[in-house]
Amino acid sequence: MKTTYSTLIMGASYGSLLATKLLLAGHNAKLVCLPTEAEVINNKGTRVRLPVKGRKELVEIDSRKLPGKLSADVPGAVKPGDYDLVVLAMQEPQYRSPGVRELLDAVARSRVPCMSIMNMPPLPYLKRIPGLDTDALKSCYTDPTVWQNFDPALMTLCSPDPQAFRPPDEEVNVLQVTLPTNFKAARFVSDDHTAMLRRMQADIEAVRYDAGDGKVDLPVKLKVHDSIFVPLAKWAMLVTGNYRCVQKDAARSIKDAVHSNIEQSRATYNWVCELCVKLGASPDDLVPFEKYASAALGLVRPSSAARALFAGAPNIERVDRLVQIIAAQKGMRSAIVDETVALVDARLALNRKQVA
Repeated sequence: MKTTYSTLIMGASYGSLLATKLLLAGHNAKLVCLPTEAEVINNKGTRVRLPVKGRKELVEIDSRKLPGKLSADVPGAVKPGDYDLVVLAMQEPQYRSPGVRELLDAVARSRVPCMSIMNMPPLPYLKRIPGLDTDALKSCYTDPTVWQNFDPALMTLCSPDPQAFRPPDEEVNVLQVTLPTNFKAARFVSDDHTAMLRRMQADIEAVRYDAGDGKVDLPVKLKVHDSIFVPLAKWAMLVTGNYRCVQKDAARSIKDAVHSNIEQSRATYNWVCELCVKLGASPDDLVPFEKYASAALGLVRPSSAARALFAGAPNIERVDRLVQIIAAQKGMRSAIVDETVALVDARLALNRKQVA
């Protein structure tokens, strides 16, 4: 097995968090982004700020001081075949944009194993779930045709549980982590590809970072699971918190979405978990509501989907609609989920009317 892996990460914002973890472990990463972002990252590296248990101040990690090498480039300048792994770290609507669409198709044709850290699971991954009518799910995607050349066996999903944002008053190479949980990946079909992920997991876990006053164990690990359903644990969180930030005329925080009516939130969360179990998940693959509700107390901003909607975005990731349609295939329905989907639909319709 190789000792150093090279990973191509499509998306430099959230992607810089996983890149930093790989660099700390001695692996190399290339971020695919806009020309202005690539210039800043190539000149100044990235800065990822993490909360660490027992420390008041955030720990800032400068990519230029890490054992792995980081670079950034525009979509047209990279060849997927040069990499051991491709990571999808953009939001789903971005994959149809010029340049990105062509690169994604080149990734599919290169047959390099691909791991998504999007909230919206790529269509090829859903084809790995037995008994799903994936054709009926195409309407949930901004452009489902971008996924058509992928082999499902070469696609895996990693639940993007860590929460982070780019501080608006700082340069584009800065990312601040607000919830330092783990990336939870499902195995690939191939044992060899899965072994690569497990090697990355072990290398990340072995790192102790010198924060200036001694070595610390940094949070945010990569955890590889045999169950293909583990990353779907994020669905209950997204439907209960992130999408319910969307109100008729404004966005509320994830904390308010979850805690303003805790029993309604619990019912919604458990309904989504029940759906995952009907798809084949074990209850052990999922996260208990109490654990999520506790974490949500610290999520005092609206979700990125809600912020984008109220900033006028004509498209966002539609995990809410995806869950609604999959549930209907299993004979399940939730009035709260229907209401959430309707609110998001209405705001999107308004945004599209204004763009037209």
